[in-house]
Amino acid sequence: MSNRSHTRIKSYKFRLYPTKAQAKEMQTHLWLSKNLWNNGLELAKQLYADYQKFPTRSTYQEISKNSGLHSQVAQDVFIRLYLALKAKIRRKKTGLKGGFPRFKSIDRVKSLHYPQSGFSLKERKLKVNPFGEINVKKHREVEGTIKTLTLKKESSDKWFAILTAETETVHTPKKEGEKVGIDLGLMTFASISNGEQIKKPKHMRIYEDRLADAQRDLSKKKLRSRNRRKAKLKVARVYAKVADTRKDWLHKSANNLISRYSMIALEDLNVQGIADEHGKGVSDAGWSIFTNIISYKAESAGCEVVFVNPKNTSKDCSRCGICVPKELWERQHNCPSCGLSIDRDLNAAINILTRATVGMTGSNACEDGTIVPSMKQEAITSAQAKLG
Repeated sequence: MSNRSHTRIKSYKFRLYPTKAQAKEMQTHLWLSKNLWNNGLELAKQLYADYQKFPTRSTYQEISKNSGLHSQVAQDVFIRLYLALKAKIRRKKTGLKGGFPRFKSIDRVKSLHYPQSGFSLKERKLKVNPFGEINVKKHREVEGTIKTLTLKKESSDKWFAILTAETETVHTPKKEGEKVGIDLGLMTFASISNGEQIKKPKHMRIYEDRLADAQRDLSKKKLRSRNRRKAKLKVARVYAKVADTRKDWLHKSANNLISRYSMIALEDLNVQGIADEHGKGVSDAGWSIFTNIISYKAESAGCEVVFVNPKNTSKDCSRCGICVPKELWERQHNCPSCGLSIDRDLNAAINILTRATVGMTGSNACEDGTIVPSMKQEAITSAQAKLG
């Protein structure tokens, strides 16, 4: 049977090294982009107040012609504003609350978007109108046809080029091998259903301490002073280092799992909701980034990724299915019914794998006492042995 091909969009992020003159001109274009957005929004508010109407897309296109920006960039600013105004109308029609888009300060404008043309990429040069050729660190080849370019300035004052390319890909046959469930946590980053654990790297702590020191130093600086701007930039650069180090480690951990297993089962978590309830430690762990990395890498590696209902994965006994309530600080699962005693996170990982392999949508054991299918006793024993 022949492999089927399909089109997919991939993004590539490359570091840019503009000259001082280029960086200054790019910053000026961010300022012009900010003014264009604010002027367009002011026009929309005035027209809505007077006539209960919004400017048309063609009106915005006419205004964008003399903005000082490249035509593609200027049109994209107004396209985004036009779509934001249409979203306001949809919310109003459905009875939902929703005001106008926000006016933007220069701190809220970080990118220039070229949706179709105005740029070309060579080996070590990115030619962009009207900035000329910019040095680029092209650390990997771009596969397919380049479609769009976004020039992005991050808080650390570093510029990046984000390119999207359309390419034809071939479906990779599913590989054979071990299937595992993974429970993500804070004490240990991940517990695997076969008894293995992924611990948070120690070197992350070094950068996190540096970030805390830089933030304390920033808090002592006088508002709107030059020293405060310098301290703010230092915080941004340390934070970028923390983020880059974390992301690099997450990529390596995901690659390791994908290369070893044929199926990976994860919880379909509402990470933002958990973070709001339990604090920033959840966001710092990088759960969302990790699951996203695994999801898109698995497709080209022939590895299957399954997300299951996270309800009661830590509470349900992985041997008999009975619900055993626990507080967050309780790290051991002790079942009064069957006598199973294993690590809380390992118990959850086994439940996650069970739900993925038998097609369950979640356990109702706590509500009606239903006993769910469990993993084979051999698998539990093997996992306990690996933990020692």
